[in-house]
Amino acid sequence: MDTGNVVVREGFLVKRGHLVHNWKARWFVLMSDKLLYYKFEGVDHFLEACSREERDHWAGDITPGRPCWVQLAQHQPGVGLSLRASVSVSDSICFSRKVLDSMYDVHSGIKMSNHVEQGSTYSNCFSGSAVVDWMVFMQLALTRVEAMTLASALLEEGFLRTVGLRSAVALRTSGLGEQFMDDSTTLYSFSDSLKKRGSVKAETSLSAVELSGKVIKRGYLLKQGHRRKNWKVRLFVLRSEPAYLHYFDPTKDDISPVGGFSLRGSLVSSLDDNGVPSGVKGNVQGNLFKIITHSDTHYFIQAPTHQQKMDWIDAIREQT
Repeated sequence: MDTGNVVVREGFLVKRGHLVHNWKARWFVLMSDKLLYYKFEGVDHFLEACSREERDHWAGDITPGRPCWVQLAQHQPGVGLSLRASVSVSDSICFSRKVLDSMYDVHSGIKMSNHVEQGSTYSNCFSGSAVVDWMVFMQLALTRVEAMTLASALLEEGFLRTVGLRSAVALRTSGLGEQFMDDSTTLYSFSDSLKKRGSVKAETSLSAVELSGKVIKRGYLLKQGHRRKNWKVRLFVLRSEPAYLHYFDPTKDDISPVGGFSLRGSLVSSLDDNGVPSGVKGNVQGNLFKIITHSDTHYFIQAPTHQQKMDWIDAIREQT
């Protein structure tokens, strides 16, 4: 690293590979004239941040006076930051499928119910405005217009279908990107060719109550494994009422947690960066803290910075 350059921003992002198009978490460092990334510490530059706010901060810092094109792209898991001029058709379909998976999610997806249009009752469907509301709430779209465009793409690709007369007429007569109507009287449903899938694993292994709380905090942290003791980047999500801490594999999705635990009766403490604490192995870079659950399971976690470590500790303590 050129120590003469000024570090503008650094942190975890999820990067798609050049040859094998899988997603891997990397530590990115934005310098005054270059963007570097490392395996843990801190050309297909297609990146994801863990939140819209973090995405916008990265985009804002990269854009001013720097010779690269920044496109803010909506993508799950997380919120995408695309450093290229266009998105391919395959990427668009991939994103649409991820949106569809989110809509199918039994815990946080779109809710289906019975609706009446012009005297006829339709079951297992949802209104256009309900879909737009959901997309904006889930931060899949910044505005209602963006949500309509995204939903129109789902219609165009056959993932959604019209229900009743009003939505069918709109599909035939409207221009591309406006085929989906943001209206409480237009009805839609999932395509008949699609089988309900989504969070079957999460539904059987996790109580729906765990994922029903309000999201208090989310971000990338390093977590030590319980068996192999290796460190992996995980997207942590802290919820309240009830208080739970879940973590996700950021290379897959932020719908089905790979683990989580109740914070009731848990203890969280900061660990000294001088030396390696007992129970900690592997590549330790500092900013460590530990959570001991009510069942006496020990979680060792590294934050990207000291300030983030203290922010997480304070947020968790408020829920214990």
